[in-house]
Amino acid sequence: MTDIQQITEVLLKFRDERNWAQFHDSKNLATAISIEAGELNELFLWKGIEESEQVDRQRLKEELADIFAFCFLLAEKHKFDVKEIVLEKIAANAEKYPVSKSKDTATKYTDL
Repeated sequence: MTDIQQITEVLLKFRDERNWAQFHDSKNLATAISIEAGELNELFLWKGIEESEQVDRQRLKEELADIFAFCFLLAEKHKFDVKEIVLEKIAANAEKYPVSKSKDTATKYTDL
């Protein structure tokens, strides 16, 4: 069993013990991801770059964990293999952002 599978199983057990699957449709899981991402962004709001690197690590861990948890649940709902879809996306991005055109620039691929 992979680490991701183990995490997903623990999340499903936690969810099922509380009978929360009824609330975990795709729309609500996606919305929860967005809300938790907003809470993550709030940690950095109105801070300069240097100050943002000193953000409260415990709160950062908690917000990231919330986001990951809902992402794993949404992926599981659609029977996606998390490792596979992330590696596929990295490969697709490598084609959109070849090193020869994208190194040292944050320009969007359509403008390279």
